[in-house]
Amino acid sequence: MRPSIVPPAIASLPWQVILPLTALVVFGAAVLYSAAGGHMQPYAESHLVRFGVFLLMALIMARFPQDIVKLAAYPVYIAVLFLLILVETLGAIGGGSQRWLDLGFIVLQPSEFMKPAIVLVLARFYSTLPANMVGNWRSLIPAGALIGLPVVLVLLQPDLGTGLAITFGGVVIMFMAGLPFRWFAAAGGATLVVGPLAYFFALHDYQRRRVTTFLDPESDPLGAGYHITQSKIAIGSGGITGKGFGQGSQSHLNYLPEPHTDFVFATMSEEWGLLGGLLVLAIFAIVLRWGLSVASRAPDRFSRLLAVGMTVTIFFYIAINLMMVMGLAPVVGIPLPFMSHGGSSMLTNMLCVGTLMMVDRWSRKAGGRSLSSFGG
Repeated sequence: MRPSIVPPAIASLPWQVILPLTALVVFGAAVLYSAAGGHMQPYAESHLVRFGVFLLMALIMARFPQDIVKLAAYPVYIAVLFLLILVETLGAIGGGSQRWLDLGFIVLQPSEFMKPAIVLVLARFYSTLPANMVGNWRSLIPAGALIGLPVVLVLLQPDLGTGLAITFGGVVIMFMAGLPFRWFAAAGGATLVVGPLAYFFALHDYQRRRVTTFLDPESDPLGAGYHITQSKIAIGSGGITGKGFGQGSQSHLNYLPEPHTDFVFATMSEEWGLLGGLLVLAIFAIVLRWGLSVASRAPDRFSRLLAVGMTVTIFFYIAINLMMVMGLAPVVGIPLPFMSHGGSSMLTNMLCVGTLMMVDRWSRKAGGRSLSSFGG
């Protein structure tokens, strides 16, 4: 056989996820370019630079050995928990919320880091738990505490969307670890009972308005329902093929709030139409399918739980954002992965991708069934 002209180090990269992610980020940069009125600044250029930096970070992560990752699980969780405590005491306030740490050279949102951190620590916890203990309360109470501590701190900021994301990732890990289904059914029943009480006594006024607006956005189209109403108009006006690149009136005339962050999908749909939306969904499906395939080939319990958790974390971002912009869920401020402008969101999702690359490499070293170095 003739030697390949592509160096092995390049050929072994996980191109089956790098290529679709790059296509999605470039498409997102085009949407951000349009949202900025035809300028690379302030959104598109930084979006591309962040992806390049975080992709390099993910490729470096892929080289981490499993023993080091296991050893780091609890310290990483404790470090992020400490950052959340610092947010409560020293955090910067913006938009009525106290969610950020201003370190001078960078502004961090520690709650974002807890999404992959909770997956990592629970995967570590359940991988060391004897099989005969998974079905009793000793497997539930410590995991519940690991989830509950950061969720309480996040809700104090307040940030309901991130709190739900952390809870979702943790609950998925618990389910995949093999906890009895009756526990989840009981928790679901309890949520139905506690939910109305939480609405009246636990949620802030603006959070209650989000729920009522979600149920009936037309009741206040110029007030609380403005975001959802304008998003629906933008998506619907795009039709099948869209109005054309740079021709989105809703975003360009400032009718659509946050066209570069939370509502970037509405910005895209107005200009690229249903076809553009289907393209985005197809790329997301490719990425998520790759994540699940990595989990299915994982060599051990820890790796499998870690891969599933990171995949569903990305899925949560996608599902909630798309439902939000289409009026199928309350507006909770969750950006669209790899398309919305925002460093914390991009970093979190690339941490998930880097972890999946890492697990896939462990599978290859353990003699996994895949035919290439990185899944596929």
